[in-house]
Amino acid sequence: MKIKQLPAIFEPARPVLQKIEAAGYEAYFVGGCVRDTILHDDIHDIDIATSAYPSEIKEIFNRTVDTGIEHGTVMILDHGNGYETTTFRTESGYQDYRRPDKVTFVRSLSEDLKRRDFTINALALREDGEVIDLFNGLADLQKHLIRAVGDPNERFHEDALRMMRAVRFASKLNFVIDGPTLTGIKENAPLLAKIAVERIRVEFEKLMLGQNPVAGLKDFISTGLYKYCPGLANARDILSTLLLLNHWKLENEAQLWAALCIQLQLGQKEIGKFLKKWKTANDLITRVKKVVPAVREIQQKSLMPVTMFKTGQEALQDANQVAKLYGWAIPNQELQAAYQQLPIKESKELAVDGKMLITKAGIKPGPLMGKIIQQLTTAVINGKLANDTGTLLNEARKIMEEG
Repeated sequence: MKIKQLPAIFEPARPVLQKIEAAGYEAYFVGGCVRDTILHDDIHDIDIATSAYPSEIKEIFNRTVDTGIEHGTVMILDHGNGYETTTFRTESGYQDYRRPDKVTFVRSLSEDLKRRDFTINALALREDGEVIDLFNGLADLQKHLIRAVGDPNERFHEDALRMMRAVRFASKLNFVIDGPTLTGIKENAPLLAKIAVERIRVEFEKLMLGQNPVAGLKDFISTGLYKYCPGLANARDILSTLLLLNHWKLENEAQLWAALCIQLQLGQKEIGKFLKKWKTANDLITRVKKVVPAVREIQQKSLMPVTMFKTGQEALQDANQVAKLYGWAIPNQELQAAYQQLPIKESKELAVDGKMLITKAGIKPGPLMGKIIQQLTTAVINGKLANDTGTLLNEARKIMEEG
């Protein structure tokens, strides 16, 4: 197969491959960029593999950076761009089921490609557009099939994260995992416990945000991979009900984690503990904690002004998107209209602040002042008090007098 017109992202890199070839070595674009070119999907970066050893690459190009030279990776700096170029290699001794104990540089493209995870990722592309397919990856792309290169058991023992990548691709590409590969995942699922949670989380998030999350989730559940993910070991039935949902249009990480927390019926404290087990960022935890209560009120058709205020506009949109998944959503225009009708949308918009309460209402700093500000804010949001300085100061004095 030959691609007549390569996507624009390849053009600046073609002279790099040409220069390597002119020096007597082989050089190819490899991996996901080749797959996505054939599928006409967006390409975010390109990878280059070559028969030239790192020392030879450094002789060919004047400007290079040793980004991972022990694994054969050198960055070539060319006309303001950086291209990571990796020498063909074989690997052995995967004691941690993730990284090889030994890397050996080779001159053979076939030896390099046969260590890759799936046939659809084991394609190479010459700079002139010719596709090199040594493991029937093109046929698998046409069949929409995810198939391990060679023995699935060997591939998953080399890198157990590949099992999560398989179910992620099932969702991202809307592909089917072939029988032997799926069996290999089932048999080796316990190895996932050897992998860092952060790496599992990245694949899980991509799965949940793919074009067909149900396909990926189905395999994630049926293979038993879920058992080795934080907080999901006993959640098979709960996760399985997600397969029945038809409105999958989650747009970001906050939405997907909120949906999962709703599904698991987690309280606010439990949400924090659950997400910390997944090693998520603190700001994401904060956002999910805002989204979940809003989703629950949308479900009950009782979305309160105070909840909209606390949630904020962006997180409120997240909440409604999660609600769509379950068929609970409020029409977007209606939700936005309700939010815009709030008397204030941020605490700083309140017509009084702590300084005013001290100087004009005689209230001393401390916990009581905080409670008064909160009480005034709630009253304004609910329309019980006008957001007027005089009105609020009078109410503050009244609260003080009543104790």
